[in-house]
Amino acid sequence: MEQGLPEPDIGAVGSMIATPALTDQVREHLAQRSLLPTRSALAEAVRIQLPVVSDASMSSLIDQLHAELVGYSLLQPFLDDDAVTDVLVNGCDQIFVDRGSGLEKTDVRFIDDAHVRRLAVRLAASVGRRLDDSSPCVDCGLDRGVRLNAVLPPVAGNGPVVSLRIPRQRTLTLEQLQVFGAFGQNCLEWLHAVIDTRLSFLLTGGTGTGKTTMLSALLSAVPSEHRLVLVEDSAELRPEHPHVVWLQARNANAEGQGYIGVRELIRNALRMRPDRLVVGEARGPEVIDLLAAMNTGHEGGCGTLHANTPADVPARVAALAAPAGWSRESSNLQLASALDLVIHLVRDRDGKRYVQQIATITNDQGSMMVEPALIWDGQGFVASGPALETLKALVTRT
Repeated sequence: MEQGLPEPDIGAVGSMIATPALTDQVREHLAQRSLLPTRSALAEAVRIQLPVVSDASMSSLIDQLHAELVGYSLLQPFLDDDAVTDVLVNGCDQIFVDRGSGLEKTDVRFIDDAHVRRLAVRLAASVGRRLDDSSPCVDCGLDRGVRLNAVLPPVAGNGPVVSLRIPRQRTLTLEQLQVFGAFGQNCLEWLHAVIDTRLSFLLTGGTGTGKTTMLSALLSAVPSEHRLVLVEDSAELRPEHPHVVWLQARNANAEGQGYIGVRELIRNALRMRPDRLVVGEARGPEVIDLLAAMNTGHEGGCGTLHANTPADVPARVAALAAPAGWSRESSNLQLASALDLVIHLVRDRDGKRYVQQIATITNDQGSMMVEPALIWDGQGFVASGPALETLKALVTRT
C-alpha cells in the first residue's frame, strides 16, 4: 500500500469496511471541491484513496460512506427496515430496536462514544438544531417524519443517548389493522361510525401504543370530499386521502430565531377552511387552542394525547392548560363541550397494540365524566354500563 493511503479494512465475509480514516479523507475531498455526497462523487473520492477496488467493494463502500456522511451511519439498515419503529442507542455498544414485539438488542456497535456523538450532532444540525456541551439535549423532527431525541454526557451518564422514532412509510387501513388484531369486527363498525358521524375524539395511550398509526388509518377513512388540515410538531401522520394540508412546527435556530409553534399553526389552520382539524399530539398549552377550535363548529376534529387511561384525560388536559392560565373547571367545561369520545390504545407485554376502550365524555353539573362504553375483553368489545347508550345516540345523530 502506498504511503499516505488508508489501509483497507476487510470484513469477515471479505467485503471492505469504510474505516474512520477513509471516511475523514472522503469528507475532506468533498469539502475541498464543494461536492455533494452523490454516489458518483463518493466513487471518485474512494478511487483516489483506494485505486484498486472491486466493483462489489466499491458499491459497499459507497453505501457505507453515504450513510456515514448524510444518513444514519451504522443505524441506516434499521431505518430502511419497514418493521422497525424505534432505534435506541445507549452509548457506543448498546443499540436496541423495536420491530413491534418489544425491544431487542442488536449486534451493531459504534467505534466509540465520539462516533455516536458525531452522528447525533450531524442529525440535529441537518434541521438547524444545536447539540453541543452548552446545549446537550435536543428533540426534533428529521426527514421522512423520523423523530430524534439526543442527550450528551455528562447529562447522559452512560455515553451519548440517541432515540429515533420511525413512522411507518405505508399507511394501514382500518380493515388491515383489524386483520392484524388491533380490534375486532364490531369495533371496526364503531370506528367507521365515529368517522362518518364526524364525532370529535382524542386518541390516548402511552408511548408506542400505536396512536399515530391508528389516527392515520382513521383519517384515511374520512370521505374524500373533506379537507383535512393536519398540525404537527413533527410530521408523522400519513393518511391516504386526496385532500390533506400539512402544517409542521418549526424550532428556533441556533440564534433563537424562527420559532413557529403548534399554537400559532392551529390559529392559522382555522382560517384554511378545514372540514377536519387534526392535531398530531397535544403536548402543552396548545391543547386549549385545539379545544377552542372544536368549540367553534369544527366537527370531526381529533388529536392524540398521552394518558394512562381514559379516566385520566380531564386531569391531563387540565395540567397542559394550566400554564396558559386556565383553571381546572374551565378546561373541564371546554373538554366536555369540544369532545365526544376518547379512544384508548394499549400495548401488552407481548408487544401487541390494540384498542382497549371507547369512552364517552359528558359534563354532569360541572363534574367531568369519562365513562367506558365499550371495553375489549380479549375476544371482542363488550358493552360497559349506560355510556353505551350515549355512544349509540352520538353515532346516530344527524
